[in-house]
Amino acid sequence: MTAQPTPVTVRVPVRLGQLLQITGIADTGADARDLLAAEDVTVDGEVDTRRGRQLHGGEVISVRTASGVESVRVEAEGGAA
Repeated sequence: MTAQPTPVTVRVPVRLGQLLQITGIADTGADARDLLAAEDVTVDGEVDTRRGRQLHGGEVISVRTASGVESVRVEAEGGAA
């Protein structure tokens, strides 16, 4: 059974690299870059390596980490998307 993604409310649009830092998945921009370069990040099930990818709300971001897979759902601040 797959765990439901954790909802994360942010002002959108937000860049993928920023979201990884906001959620604490990556401590720094360099950590976010490394996760993306290793192809450990998916957006809606598709591998994405672009730190600057714009997220507008509703996307599910999954990251493969040493402790397993962490998933978050982007929710737009104010309830849009």
